[in-house]
Parts: sequence; C-alpha cells; structure tokens
Amino acid sequence: MRQRGDRGAFAEGLSSCALLIEFIHAEFAKAGLDAGLVQMLPQPISKAATAALMKHADLVVTTGSQANVRMAYTSGTPAFGVGAGNVASIVTARANVDDAAHKIAVSKTFDNATSCSSENSVVIEDAIYQSMLDALTKQGGVLLDAAQKARLQAAMWHDGKLSARCTARAAALITREAGLDDIAAREPKFLMVEENGFGADYPFSGEKLAPVLTMYRARDTAHAIEIVKGIYAYMGAGHSVGVHGADDALAVALGTHLPVVRVIVDQAHCLATGGNFDTGLPFSLSMGCGTWGGNNFSANLGYRQYLNVTRVAYPIAERVPEVDTLLGGYFRRFGR
Repeated sequence: MRQRGDRGAFAEGLSSCALLIEFIHAEFAKAGLDAGLVQMLPQPISKAATAALMKHADLVVTTGSQANVRMAYTSGTPAFGVGAGNVASIVTARANVDDAAHKIAVSKTFDNATSCSSENSVVIEDAIYQSMLDALTKQGGVLLDAAQKARLQAAMWHDGKLSARCTARAAALITREAGLDDIAAREPKFLMVEENGFGADYPFSGEKLAPVLTMYRARDTAHAIEIVKGIYAYMGAGHSVGVHGADDALAVALGTHLPVVRVIVDQAHCLATGGNFDTGLPFSLSMGCGTWGGNNFSANLGYRQYLNVTRVAYPIAERVPEVDTLLGGYFRRFGR
C-alpha cells in the first residue's frame, strides 16, 4: 500500500488488503493450512506498530514510498526494498509508430498507471514526433495545451506532493478535478503533456501514479539518451527503460549508458518488466533497482529472495591456476 497521508486512500488500501487476505485464508482452509501464515496488522495501524513488526520479523520486503523503504533498511532486520518508479520509453525513428503507440497505451492505462513499471515519460525522435503523437491519439490519448497543462499540474500536485484525488484515477476523473470538463467529455484513456525540462521545477518529469504521459522531443537517439539521463537523475534511477525501434546495438548501449537494470525492447513496458508469458523476466510486482535506486538487489523479487540455502562442501581435487591465467590480460596491457 502506498501511504500518501490521505485518510481516504489509507482506508481504501486497508480494506483492499483485508479483502485479499480473506481470499488467501479461504484457500488455506481448503489446503488445511494455518491462517496465521499470512496476516495484517490490526487497526489502528501506525508507523510505530509497523516499526515494531519489522524489528521482530526475520525478513522485511517493502515497496511503496522511499520513506517506507528507508524505514525497512534501518529496522535492523535484513530487508529487500525497491526503488522509485519513473519509467521513460524511447521511440526511435525506426519504430513502427502504431505498434509502439498501442503498447505504450496498454502499459500506461493498466490499473490507471499505478504500477511503478508504467511509462511516465515518452522520448520521441524528432523525425517521427508528430506521427507518434497522432498514433497515441488514436489509442485514446489527448494532448493538453499549455493552459490546460497548468491547470492539470495545479490539481495533481499540492505543495509539491501528489494529490490522492488524482492518484490512481481514470483520466476523465482527473480532468474534471482540474476543471477541464471539455477534455473529460472526450472520454480520454490517458492524457499527454509536452515538456522540455526535468527536476522539481518540472513535476511532470517525475512519477505521477496516474494515466498522464509526459512527451519529450529528441533530435536523435543520442539526444534521447541524454534526456532520459536527466529524467533519471531526478527520479527513477535503477529501474528500467523502454525502447521501440532499437537494434541489438542500441539496446546494449542503453544498458551501458543509462542507470537501469532492465532494458525493455518493443514491449508493453508495464507487462514485460514484471514478467510475462512472452518475456524472460521473472513474474514479480517488486523490482529491485540496484544501488542506483538505493536497493541491495537488482533482480525481480521472487521466492528465491525468501530462501536460506544450505550448502554442503566436500573436498575436491585441487586446481591452482597459473598467475598468467588470472592476470595475463592485465599484464599484457600494463606490464608486470
């Protein structure tokens, strides 16, 4: 559950968790398992109670805000936490714009964009910028003008913090919250705003937890990479990057030059990052972001992170390598 300080959102998260546990306990009953294997804190839930639970647990796995993750890491208990989401996807001039637009729309509208793996920004090469905007419009997106963007920003952020009144809401509801009834009447699936900067002064460059896409125009692929670097320097380092229309060399270059542990090529990013039947990544809703994202792991969190593995070691035949086998490459480059 994401705690944003709003009591309504807190109550919704609490009731959703309770309902989920009811389903789990029903299955446990069928299997003759103890319901106590999966529990939730009783009300009233507080940070103090959560901290006490963390200290008494054997392992803590946490997601949501970075405050929650830092709390887990400082609990004194071994912990796995995930980094901030703020995914950007690059669309190169070689991309099939209709295919890319369809996949981005599918990803952006999944669960009203509450997944950390949904695109928050799309960086499009100049040569196809307008055709990509047209393709996204066909998928249900609506591009706001500067005045409409300002009204949306005022509705989505209060004192620099995301408003719970816009978080996880459908695009039409968000536009009504912003007083953009004419846009709401068009029944948009997602909203688009154009941006050219990043950082705290450009809130649309960060994670929005809503079906709102920030559009950047790049001169070429190299410029697109620099834009993504700027975005991730503000928020989202370590998580992943999407790309449409990339060859193998570009995919590897993105992994080499960007602070990301996943490069998602020609896929609906939200579905692929957490594992899917047509990608090789493990199924998970918790993605480690490595040290870039302030995490101690960079994998998709799964059952392996919960296991203690005991190894039995027997003597084997000794194999001591020659010095040149270990350091020959170094010696050839720099001398002994």
